[in-house]
Amino acid sequence: MTEISVFGMGYVGIVLAACLADNNHTVLGVDINPAKVKMVNDGYSPIIEEGIGELVKKVVTSGQLRGVEKAHEAVHGSDISFVCVGTPSRPNGSINLAYLQRVSEEIGAALATKDAYHLVVARSTMLPGSMEEVIIPLLEKSSGKKAGVDFGVCFNPEFLREGSSIKDFYDPPYTIIGATDEKAGKMLEGVYTMLKAPIHQVPMKVAEMVKYANNAFHAVKVIFANEFGNICKQQKVDSHIVMDLVCKDTKLNLSPYYMKSGFAFGGSCLPKDLRAILYHGHRLDLHLPMLEALLPSNEKQIDIAYDMIEQIGSRKIGVLGFSFKEGTDDLRESPVVELIEHLIGKGFQVTVHDRHVSLANLQGANRAYIEATIPHISSLMVNDVDEVLAACDVIVIGNKSPEYKDVFGKLRDDQTMIDLVRIVNGKASIGTQYQGIAW
Repeated sequence: MTEISVFGMGYVGIVLAACLADNNHTVLGVDINPAKVKMVNDGYSPIIEEGIGELVKKVVTSGQLRGVEKAHEAVHGSDISFVCVGTPSRPNGSINLAYLQRVSEEIGAALATKDAYHLVVARSTMLPGSMEEVIIPLLEKSSGKKAGVDFGVCFNPEFLREGSSIKDFYDPPYTIIGATDEKAGKMLEGVYTMLKAPIHQVPMKVAEMVKYANNAFHAVKVIFANEFGNICKQQKVDSHIVMDLVCKDTKLNLSPYYMKSGFAFGGSCLPKDLRAILYHGHRLDLHLPMLEALLPSNEKQIDIAYDMIEQIGSRKIGVLGFSFKEGTDDLRESPVVELIEHLIGKGFQVTVHDRHVSLANLQGANRAYIEATIPHISSLMVNDVDEVLAACDVIVIGNKSPEYKDVFGKLRDDQTMIDLVRIVNGKASIGTQYQGIAW
């Protein structure tokens, strides 16, 4: 099995060290605090957590885990070094990488005198770009070697909950690896062969960002449940029954369905129902900061799309798809309609196409809506996508109707596509003619 060193005997580090040692890896637990090192060597856990005390005692007694203070001893006595030191907040909210920088310099100095290939794996939470801009340069400078060539580097975020960390280690939702090179990624994968969870190798910045996305989403869920709970209590409604039912919907509520970065929401339900529940909450004298922020944040996404168009500099704009969703002619509270109206108001020459919204096919309420509310937009409509491409310099994709999937391949060299729905995948190979609103 692999010889491993774990830097930082705090919450994340001791759980990782003990669990890896329990899977027959030989582990050195590294900490600058002699008291923590002594606790480990005496068979005691530096943290209080269900099951960790017994596990540390077991693996220390068996000789699989030992505490050390010196980075040089740890690096030369292992093949892989995990870095699990803290990245606390500064008073202004920014992240403090001082502990991580110091450990990186110490590991680099040890690598300078080590001939064998070594893998450095950071598990400390840090903002996207920290590995490439701060940690890897420090490792290279202090070692005099090249990352991805002379030694490997990975970022491997942890997803442990306090109180259930051992269970979460063995049963994670997935294992995320951002690696400098294929050898490093494969080497780290080999450490996790005991886990059944899928392994995803992703770009380094993606690996760094996913931890923040997860934690922010967890915070959103807590606040969402609490704000609805406050409304429910005022109405003598059992909020736990309500939330249990919300969670039972795994088709829409707890699913990937709405979890796609892109343009603003619209339609006949979400804006209307948000306004209604906010009005109801205000009648009950409740302050609901998160729910109150949703509609302004939605409007901000429309502003972002407008700014992207304006910055290109052309006045001839084509919009393909302006119903709020592909496959429908529903224009009620369509954010694309709002974008079009903003463009018209600012003097842009706009041409639009949406075969589902052609006046010949509009029926009932939708026909009445366009004729009464936005007749100025109907006069801008054309019947063929090629007419839009011929007349415009900037092409805005407003929904995922199938007829727009091949539009990018038809662009002239002087045209730019702004994609609000990610109808085109593979941004890296597309170049400057393509801009995605959130990617």
